[in-house]
This record gives sequence, C-alpha cells and structure tokens, in this order.
Amino acid sequence: MNKVFLIGNLTRDPELTETSGGIKVCRFAIAVNRNYSGSDGERKTDFFNCVAWRNLADTVARYTRKGIKVAVIGSIELRNYEDSQGIKRTGVDIVAQDVEFLTPRGGNGDDFNDAPAPSSSRGSKPQLQPFDDDTDIPF
Repeated sequence: MNKVFLIGNLTRDPELTETSGGIKVCRFAIAVNRNYSGSDGERKTDFFNCVAWRNLADTVARYTRKGIKVAVIGSIELRNYEDSQGIKRTGVDIVAQDVEFLTPRGGNGDDFNDAPAPSSSRGSKPQLQPFDDDTDIPF
C-alpha cells in the first residue's frame, strides 16, 4: 500500500497549469516539521513537492497560497528523468488525493479572508424534518 499523510505549510504559491489534453494540474510544495530535534536542539524540516489533478487542482490553486497550513493525503510517486547535462535523476512527488485546509480564514494575517468560501460551507444549515416515533415498532 502506498499512502502518505502530511501536515505542513505551503512554501510557495501553488502553480495551476493544464496539460495538452486540457486536464488541470496544480503543483505546490509543503514544509513538514519532524517530531524530534537534532543534536543541536533545532527541529528539522522536510520539503515535499505535491501535485493535485483535475477539480482538486482547481480548489488548491483557488484557496491556498504560501504560508497556508494544509493536510495532504496521497501517494508517493517516483519519476526518473535525465537532466540538461544528461545525468539520470529521480524525482519524488506526493500525488494528492485529498487536501484539507487547516489555516482558518483570515488566519494568515493578510487578505486571505477575501477569497470566496468553498461551496460546502455556503448556505444555511439543513432543516430537520419532524419524526413521529409514536408508531408501534414491528419487532
């Protein structure tokens, strides 16, 4: 099973592009602090390149930017390529299957609260329907 859960802060603004076939892809990077400190007493940080596709790509690009804390659930993908000098290299990406925004709206100190609210948080709460529990139960 290839599954990864990461919580960290975006290190740069996300970059939204489209493939030649018109599929949206968003690339972003997060910094994740380790749970322990080194011998010098400082906490180490790991940096992960992440990729989101299609609707998730559009959502990440729209509602995040540098400094926002996110939780990323996805899988690790290795890709082999040749750099400009002809040296074979391996790249590691986190392919996001779900991204949850953890920074409260307006919590970054600037105008993040001007971004439109995600559609799931718009509108009023659903109205509850009355339930008649005075009928006989058949068992």
